[in-house]
Amino acid sequence: MSDIVLPGQALSLPQRAPLPQTGTGIYNRTCLRSTIIGIPSTTGSLISVIPPRPIPPVPQPGSLVLGKITHLSPTSATLLILAVDNNPSEEFTGIIRTQDIRATERDKLRMGDCFRGGDVVRALVLSLGDQRNYYLSTARNDLGVVFATSEAGGIMQPINWQEMRCPRTGQIEKRKCAKP
Repeated sequence: MSDIVLPGQALSLPQRAPLPQTGTGIYNRTCLRSTIIGIPSTTGSLISVIPPRPIPPVPQPGSLVLGKITHLSPTSATLLILAVDNNPSEEFTGIIRTQDIRATERDKLRMGDCFRGGDVVRALVLSLGDQRNYYLSTARNDLGVVFATSEAGGIMQPINWQEMRCPRTGQIEKRKCAKP
């Protein structure tokens, strides 16, 4: 197994002058050093550092996330973030506040009419909030519930931007639906 190098660690050089590639940088115009954690790889005069595994994406303001509702309160919904910009990620926690659900009629919203526990939601990251929770928004038409199950266990189908229907029972439930 190859040795793992750390950021700032000097890299052993091949016979010819190395050309820095991915994960490397030149320090003081003479010393080639790693810029990331990884395994050094040399091909001819090219030297690079390859991460041992893909680095999972981290939510940034403006990122689209996909997550599952884990907890509801009258003023917010807690979301377990599972994917960032269509890439699986480590699990992060996000909060959707009532004022961030819709762009209009914010004062008339009830959290229970927009989300239910277990719903899968597409949301936009607004910012890193307090206590390591991201603040999220579903105020755009393409954001909101993308997958939900009814009380009868059927996969809900969106009817319009605020209602979904159970195909088994025909029962209609309120949700803040993402535009399909």
